[in-house]
Amino acid sequence: MSVRVVVGAIAAAIAAVNSSGAAAQTKSQQVVKPPVAQLWMDVATMTMPGMPDLASIPGAGALGGLFGAGGGAGNNAFGNTRGMLPGRYVDIALFTQRKPAGTEGLQSVPQVTGLAPTLPLVPPPARSGATPTDSSRPDPTEIERPKGRILFYWGCSEAVRPGQPRVLDLARAAPQEWAGFMQGRATSDRGALSRPGHALWPNEKDRRSFGRDASLVGDHSVSGEGVPPGLKFALSEANDFMPAIALTQSGTPADTLQLSWQAVGPARAYFINAIGSGDGETVFWSSAEVPEVGMGLMDFASPANVEQWLKEKVLLAPTVTQCAVPKGIFAKAAGAMLRMIAYGPELNIAYPPRPADVKQPWEPEWAVRVRTKSTAMAQLGVEARGAAPERMGSERAPPPSVEAKKDEPKVPGAVDLLRGILGR
Repeated sequence: MSVRVVVGAIAAAIAAVNSSGAAAQTKSQQVVKPPVAQLWMDVATMTMPGMPDLASIPGAGALGGLFGAGGGAGNNAFGNTRGMLPGRYVDIALFTQRKPAGTEGLQSVPQVTGLAPTLPLVPPPARSGATPTDSSRPDPTEIERPKGRILFYWGCSEAVRPGQPRVLDLARAAPQEWAGFMQGRATSDRGALSRPGHALWPNEKDRRSFGRDASLVGDHSVSGEGVPPGLKFALSEANDFMPAIALTQSGTPADTLQLSWQAVGPARAYFINAIGSGDGETVFWSSAEVPEVGMGLMDFASPANVEQWLKEKVLLAPTVTQCAVPKGIFAKAAGAMLRMIAYGPELNIAYPPRPADVKQPWEPEWAVRVRTKSTAMAQLGVEARGAAPERMGSERAPPPSVEAKKDEPKVPGAVDLLRGILGR
């Protein structure tokens, strides 16, 4: 049974609960106007323990589609911060009310980025025509129901906890069973997005990638038609690329798997999940103390989200550096992949600052939001050769020996496993 089919069915059947909530108004009802210009920066560090930074390797762009985004030297693409391709990525979006249809701009960046002096911010090309309707799609009642079972486990523990797993028989489950099988929290889109009127980076004019030693620390400024003068801000180490997650694991899928990692300095919380398939079963597991599979949590999260989900015991506290996957839950899986996220700080700046006098309206000229995260993906139960360094700029691990022992069994690579799980 294809995991991709199962995941698609779940996504279609379960509406993720967006618990972020709208920003609450103050009791004083101060008049607040949206900023004339808004800049969003999403900053992401991704790693696959034991694998190099593919974004810096010529020709690696072909793997971009496998991980959900583009990549490779000179082949950077907007949206890479939402993918899983190893490397350092930034998505930038600019909007100004003075040019709502979109404006071209320039963002000055410090030398330590390796991309100085400027990054061009360009509106995406307009799409011509409407998307044609596909009349050849089969009626939902004609789609053959998938077969097999989904098993869902949760919590860090050496043994399966009482009351687990939840089991869903795909061939017999009623719609209401699908809807109630797994809870689904999700983050809200509060960052850099490709929307009408937004000027973006990277873009068709500039697809450069950040190097392994790149940093965002220093002074930044943005200019362009319709952008208020003086849109300048500085980023500190707290808002820089987060360190890579140095994840290690011991044990086998037939036994208890012990996961451990070095504390990721600025992380506010962690979350881990895994998925595997084999022998007619698809198994989901997450590190949450409550039944949360976390399909919508591998993304940037607001401070309010993180605080709430820590209270609900969905996320692991920043002091936690180990977690056990229950014994044998992936024993039948032909392959299983694990994903982990460290939620980083968020920076919000506005000029002029909000007046303390609630009777005075707040009319900011500009605002900047910078979000950070670090993610890792690994083959479950296969210890990486050459663990990822704490900092992506560290020296590369030496390449494995060309000669292999003849009697050594061949372990499927992470890319091969991903192709099997994702059906690609």
